Amino acid sequence: MGLFDKLKKGLAKTKELMFTDVRDLLRSGRLVNEQFLDELEAKLIRTDMGVKASLGIVDDVRERYSNRVVEPDALIGTLKTDLKSLLAQENEPIRFAEPGPTVLMIAGVNGSGKTTSIAKLAKQFLDEGKTVLLAAGDTFRAAAVEQLGIWSQRLGCELVKAAAGTDPASVAHDACDAARARGVDVLIVDTAGRLQTQRNLMAELSKIHRVVARQIPGAPHEVLLVLDATTGQNGISQAKHFTKAIECSGIILAKLDGTAKGGVVVAIKQEIDLPVKFVGVGEQAEDLEAFDAEAFVDALFD
Repeated sequence: MGLFDKLKKGLAKTKELMFTDVRDLLRSGRLVNEQFLDELEAKLIRTDMGVKASLGIVDDVRERYSNRVVEPDALIGTLKTDLKSLLAQENEPIRFAEPGPTVLMIAGVNGSGKTTSIAKLAKQFLDEGKTVLLAAGDTFRAAAVEQLGIWSQRLGCELVKAAAGTDPASVAHDACDAARARGVDVLIVDTAGRLQTQRNLMAELSKIHRVVARQIPGAPHEVLLVLDATTGQNGISQAKHFTKAIECSGIILAKLDGTAKGGVVVAIKQEIDLPVKFVGVGEQAEDLEAFDAEAFVDALFD
């Protein structure tokens, strides 16, 4: 299944909620008046793309078509153009270090899909012919270490781990040493998703960030935050807290196939200006795709 088809499948719930309604709204013969624009605004906001983006799109439609009867294709074309403009970003999701290893630090709250997203990233890199080492840094949750161990065996890549309760920063330290000694191309460091307080969690993540930076020059080369797309706007608050603590470089939007709130991609880009680098569009190891704004918007309206 190609990228476009995967996105169509993954965005099915968002399309069902919003764009079927929008197509009904844009039926032939509708006058673009204030009532029409209010309805359009409400339908856009329902997808969790945020008030700012929704109002911007509505203002553009008002400016172009106010008090005119416009064919649906013209209005849909305007919506697509506006969304693509709002989502525009560079298409290089990962900045690989030359020479390696490239270090990816992965953050996110428990239950966001963090461990599975790490496995999906590893699968991509392995398929590209790169060598991958995983670091099980979520030592406060034994299930996370066990799950990552299962994935490492399934994918055929090595894992650095330690006993439950071990200082996560020490695991990251050992993993950096191992990555350099073994000459691996990519090191992916898992991190804790929950501690007793949010302050403790952010302090722990900052410590891991510092340790990795000392061990390998320029590292971490990417700090990717995994957000659960089903949380919609709640993910924005998470992103702000994590970015303040560890300077996130991008988002992995997981579980996009399980939500009707796919518009949150737009809100993330507009409200915190973090690029969405990957989207999870299924449960299999290969169901992680580099985000492409053009393909994303086209899949929504296909």
